[in-house]
Amino acid sequence: MGSTRLRQLADGLTLSRAMVGLPLLVALAAGQTQLAWLLLLLGGMSDWLDGLLARRAGGGSVWGARLDPLTDKILISAPLLWLGCAGRLPLWAIWLLLARELLISGWRAAESSGGPASLGGKAKTVLQFASLLLLLWPAGWGGASAVAGLHSLGWWLFWPALLLALSSAAGYLRKG
Repeated sequence: MGSTRLRQLADGLTLSRAMVGLPLLVALAAGQTQLAWLLLLLGGMSDWLDGLLARRAGGGSVWGARLDPLTDKILISAPLLWLGCAGRLPLWAIWLLLARELLISGWRAAESSGGPASLGGKAKTVLQFASLLLLLWPAGWGGASAVAGLHSLGWWLFWPALLLALSSAAGYLRKG
């Protein structure tokens, strides 16, 4: 497959990920945690796959570099806001994380290359997805104590993700 086709496929995956945020939030609000979990997993896997395709193409498009972090924010924001409203994560921590995302999105928009993700930023995204998948683990997928343990592990993983988010933001801003 040619590099142009790979870039187009990567960009298509990025765009489709942006469309998952609203159905994810609706599924959570409707109590459809299994569907919400699957949508989040699908979104996380598409993030990994579009990056792989872009690298195989010799680099992604500038359009993709600008859109990819925004779609990640849409996908991550939906469950974060729901978890905050449900009282499962503190709103101040979610506010800090979302403020960081808006700040870095603004910085990236000013960069001609779209501001490629740092290693810390990539690690933050992986840790956030893992944390959210554990926090949203459906009650019907295991015994009560196992599910509670997974939720607890997700809660504990949220904090290093937040620290990585803040430290990677400082690194981005030092560059700019």
